[in-house]
Amino acid sequence: MTLTPDETIALAQPPFAKLLDIRTIEANGSDEVVAELVVREELTNRNGMLHGGAIMTLADNVAGTATYRQMAPGQYTVTMESKTNFFRPIPAGTKVRAVARGLHIGRRTMVWEVSLYLEDGRLAAKVTQTQMVLDR
Repeated sequence: MTLTPDETIALAQPPFAKLLDIRTIEANGSDEVVAELVVREELTNRNGMLHGGAIMTLADNVAGTATYRQMAPGQYTVTMESKTNFFRPIPAGTKVRAVARGLHIGRRTMVWEVSLYLEDGRLAAKVTQTQMVLDR
């Protein structure tokens, strides 16, 4: 994918995402962003599966990245609401893929549906999230 300078900035990851090693791998059009995360042991719960908080962090990050790509200079975004459905566990060693798709792209709010997939393509979780766009 060839990126403009603004898109490169938009896809750059903040410190917390870097700590988890979340990697943005695709930005398709203006309303879809794809990221991946390899489930390391330190991200698992006591059952050896990706911690629910890490799942929500991945979804929040990819939705925030998608929102950031839509904003004008001088704006920033905050998460207003997030709802997660967990369908199956994500074991340690797995590469999970998060796909954010825009459901509503407004001037002040954006709603994203983030689907998290196991390596075999099965759906592991679904997150619906609302981002608010604010001026600095």
